Amino acid sequence: MEPPYNEITAYHEAGHAVMALLLGRPVREVSVLPEHDLLGQCQFGKSVFRPSEDWLEREILIALGGIAAESCFTGEYNWAGAERDQQYARRLAIQRAGERKAERLERRLLAKAEHLLTREPHWRAVELIVIELVRLGTISGRTARHLFEQGCKEFG
Repeated sequence: MEPPYNEITAYHEAGHAVMALLLGRPVREVSVLPEHDLLGQCQFGKSVFRPSEDWLEREILIALGGIAAESCFTGEYNWAGAERDQQYARRLAIQRAGERKAERLERRLLAKAEHLLTREPHWRAVELIVIELVRLGTISGRTARHLFEQGCKEFG
C-alpha cells in the first residue's frame, strides 16, 4: 500500500527541520502537502539575523539538510528536485567564499550535513518526523521540536 504522502519528500523536509533545530533555528511548520510547484516545505520561525560567516554556514547547512537526509534514505542525490535549495545554498556559498571557492564550500558543507544527520540521535529524530509527516501531511513546529527532542533523548 502506498503511503498517503510521499516518503522521500518527508525525508527531505525532515532533514531541513532537524538540521534547523540542531543549529538553533526555530521551525514553524513542516509539510509534505504539494503546493504550487513545491512537493513540500519546511517553514522557519523568526530568528535573530546576524549576518556573519557562522550565520551563512548555518543557513547553507539547513538548505542542504534536505538533500542530505533524502540521499541517506534513497542512496542518491535528486538535485533536480532540490534545485531551489541548491540555488539558495550556492548564493550563500558565493557570499561566504567567493565565486571560485563556492562549489568546494558547498561540497564540504553537504558532507558535514550528512555527518550531522546520520548521527544516531539525529537520524532517529528525522525518522520520527517522517512518520508523522507521512501520517498527517503537515506538522507544527512545536511537534517537530518535540519529535527532535524525543529522538535525541532516546540516545542521550
